[in-house]
Amino acid sequence: MKQLKRPKTVYVCQKCGSACPRWVGRCPECGEWGTLVEEVATPQEQKTKPFLGGDKPIPITQVKNLTTARLVTGIQEFDRIMGGGIVVGSTILIGGDPGIGKSTIVLQISHKLTQSNLKVLYISAEESVYQSKLRAERLQIDSDNLLIASETNIEVISAYIEEYKPDFVIIDSIQMVYRTEIPTAPGTVTQVRESAMALVYLCKRKGISLMLIGHVTKEGALAGPRTLEHMVDTVLYFEGDRFQSFRILRAVKNRFGSTNEIGIFEMKNEGLEEVANPSELFIAQADRKATGTVIVPALIGTRPLLIEIQALTSRSYYATPSRRVSGIDFNRMAMILAVLERRLGVPLGSQDVFVNAVGGVKVDEPAADLAVAIAVLSSYKNKPVQDGTLLLGEIGLSGEIRPVNHINNRLQESARLGFKKIVIPADNNKRLLKPEGITIISSSSLQNVVEMML
Repeated sequence: MKQLKRPKTVYVCQKCGSACPRWVGRCPECGEWGTLVEEVATPQEQKTKPFLGGDKPIPITQVKNLTTARLVTGIQEFDRIMGGGIVVGSTILIGGDPGIGKSTIVLQISHKLTQSNLKVLYISAEESVYQSKLRAERLQIDSDNLLIASETNIEVISAYIEEYKPDFVIIDSIQMVYRTEIPTAPGTVTQVRESAMALVYLCKRKGISLMLIGHVTKEGALAGPRTLEHMVDTVLYFEGDRFQSFRILRAVKNRFGSTNEIGIFEMKNEGLEEVANPSELFIAQADRKATGTVIVPALIGTRPLLIEIQALTSRSYYATPSRRVSGIDFNRMAMILAVLERRLGVPLGSQDVFVNAVGGVKVDEPAADLAVAIAVLSSYKNKPVQDGTLLLGEIGLSGEIRPVNHINNRLQESARLGFKKIVIPADNNKRLLKPEGITIISSSSLQNVVEMML
């Protein structure tokens, strides 16, 4: 009796994508525990077989320029993140928690593109076409240029792309798509990697923009192999509490734009709506007379936003005091606390210190150092900062206040929102365009600012 050959299996890490011939508790590549999953090894001849035929090499002088370099959606918050629009032929990967609004925003992007006479192919791998139709009706989307199909087979999806020749393709989501020649379940590392690679290769060869929606792990990272983020051009994260109305779209990788940009949206019954004035969102509920509260004109990407910085100090009952931050770089806060204790003699070694940037935004630039320092001192001394005063500046290790960039843009945003006084570094007085109705106080010493504000 002929004995059947058992298919060879490998153990693939769900975090980094590395493979092991046998199961081990800890991945030898990334060091994570319990991430190895058994998968059937793909035959070597199938791995090396090309999925689609490619174009032959040609001189770069014969490459034809595109008539339209970017697809402008008209959603300003999204276009700003993308660097002015979606680059033709690029691949975008967007991830976020379940229910955060990923499918909603891609449908709204599709609607805007169809209004510019562009053809969009929406592949709904998780929902039926009827479920997607219900969402489209809620968002008031009705266009013949928006083609929708419910499919998970990569060969069928590729055939749709070849037949209908769309300008923009959306896959919702890539974890549900599979290739029939790979004997593993959809969502595994091999399936996600090979399916995404086939779609990216096809769309780039055809000059079609592609958007992939991805799941996230319980740690908040994109599920699937790390190579998935390497093979795409842009990686976007949709952040926010699904029980709250505001959402933040953040770029963590962008080959054609800045990675410091964020887009702010508000979820309503009609879909996601752009927040026209984000500064008012971050300071709308600020109590100007509360201790430990300071507002800083921070630069997020290319635009200034007024961010409220909150600090709280309390007596520590443990040998090692607690240090907690949210939205602020922990190492910079530790440096600021050391400067306050060493240069100003403030005994913070016995205090628990908590610092928070309100609104879920991340402020990682040194220009917020002065605001963090004054907020901590305001809470420690239980004295509020002067009402309507903004603080801006980088703190050096000797207690000096160093200059910041784009000072004029920050001043204009501060004056537009009605603030009357701002403290800036003394070295920023050069080439300063003073807005009307705002008082500028310049200082080069942290000690002087503390004496003025507190």
